[in-house]
Amino acid sequence: MRASVIGLGKLGASMAAAIASRGFQVVGVDVLKSNVEALNNGQAPVAETGLAAMVAAHKQRIKATTSHREAVLNSDISFCIVPTPSDERGAFSLQYASWAFKEMGAALREKKDYHLIVLTSTVLPGSCRYGLIPILEEASGKKCGKDFGFCYSPEFIALGSIIEDFLNPDFTLVGEFDERSGATLEEAYRGIVANGAPCQRMTLENAELAKVALNSFVTMKITFANVLADICEHLPGGDVDRVTNAIGLDQRIGQQYLKGGLGFGGPCFPRDNVAFRFIAQALGSESRISRTTVEINHSVAEKMIERLRPYAARNATVAFLGLAYKPFTQVVEESQSVTIADAISKAGARVVAYDPLANESARTQLSGTIVFAQSVKEALSGADVVVISTADPEFKALKASDFKNGNRKVTVIDCWRLLDQELTGCKWVEYLPLGRATESDASVDVLRGLWESKRPDQPNA
Repeated sequence: MRASVIGLGKLGASMAAAIASRGFQVVGVDVLKSNVEALNNGQAPVAETGLAAMVAAHKQRIKATTSHREAVLNSDISFCIVPTPSDERGAFSLQYASWAFKEMGAALREKKDYHLIVLTSTVLPGSCRYGLIPILEEASGKKCGKDFGFCYSPEFIALGSIIEDFLNPDFTLVGEFDERSGATLEEAYRGIVANGAPCQRMTLENAELAKVALNSFVTMKITFANVLADICEHLPGGDVDRVTNAIGLDQRIGQQYLKGGLGFGGPCFPRDNVAFRFIAQALGSESRISRTTVEINHSVAEKMIERLRPYAARNATVAFLGLAYKPFTQVVEESQSVTIADAISKAGARVVAYDPLANESARTQLSGTIVFAQSVKEALSGADVVVISTADPEFKALKASDFKNGNRKVTVIDCWRLLDQELTGCKWVEYLPLGRATESDASVDVLRGLWESKRPDQPNA
C-alpha cells in the first residue's frame, strides 16, 4: 500500500517519515517549497525529536511535492494533516481543510482505482460528513462510499515525542464513512503501528467527539492536580506529590498528567477545551466543567504573577528557567511561563530567561526588555529570584552551588519540585517548591477551629 501525507508540519512530516520507516512508499505534499525541498534532500523540514535521523534513514522511500494531484494519483491512501485553527466561535475552522479537499477531489476525478482519504486534523462533530465530504464529492464528481472511501482518524501525540507516539499508540481511532473505509484503514494501521495497538472503529461523529473529549479530559486531570497543589500549600505538612503519587496508583485514576505545577498550554489543550464547550452548548448539553477548567488554569498563572509581584516592585532580577509550554519543544504557544515572565517584566522586574530550545520562539512573544540567556549559568548569574518553570532534565541536574550569588540569598520557586533534595536546607537559597506547605500557624488554626468545637464529648456540639 502506498501512502501520501498532505501537510508537512510537525505532525505531517513526522507521520510521513514514520510511515516510510515501516516500509511504505510515501509522497508528502506541502504548499511551502522549502518543506518539499528539505524532504527531497533527505532533511527534516521541521524540528521534532528523531525526525532528522528518520528522514535520513528512509529517504529512498520518501518523495515530496507541491502537487496534491501527483500525491493522490501515486498513492492508495491519503492522510490529510492541515491546520484547523480556532474560529471566532471557539470551533475549528475548515478553511485550510476545505482547500486541500478541493485539490484532492480534483485528483480523485482522474483516478480509476479506489482511494481512501483520511482526515487527521482535529475537527468537531459534523465537520467531516457535512463540511468536507461534500467538497470531495463535488470536486471529484464521485460518491463517497462507492467510488472512494473516507475516514476520520486523529492522532493522540505530544510535541517532542510525535514519532514514538504515532508508532506506539495506546489505540488507533477510526471514524468510518462505511465499513470498507474503516476496514481499509485498519489494515493499513496493522502495517504502520509497531506495538499492535487495538483499533477502535466507530461513526465519524463519535470519532470527532472522542478526539476533543480525550484532550479535554486530560486538561481536567491536569487542573485537578493543580487544585490539589494549591490546597497542599495551605495544608499543614501538605505535599502534592505524596497525594498524587498515592491516588495515581488507583487504576481508575492513573499517574499520567497528575502532577501539580503550572497550568497546561500549547497548541492543542487550551483550544480543544474551548471547542469541547462550544459543541456541548451547540447540542444543548452541559459545559460548565470545561469553563471551570479553563478558569482554574488561568488562575494558576495569575497566582504565580501575584507571588512574584513584590519582587518586581523592588526591581529584582528574576530568572526564568523554561519558556516552552513543556520540555523538549520550542513551542511557546499558550505557555504560562511566557505569560508570567511578560507580566513580571512589565511590573518592573529585570527578567532574564533561558530555555534549551525555545529562546528564539519566545522572542516574538515577550517584550523587548527581557534578556535571553544562552545558558543556565548565564541566567542564574546575578538573579535574586529563580523560577523553574519547566521540568527539563537540564534544570533537574542543577546543584546547590549553581545558585551561589555572592553573599545574597537567592529565592528559588520550583514549580515542579525538581530540586527538592538538592536545595532543601541550603543556606544560601530560600527554596519555595510549588505544592508544598509553608510554615503557617494560620492553617493549623483553621483546621483546629473546624473540629475542636465538634468533638462528641462536648454536649453542646
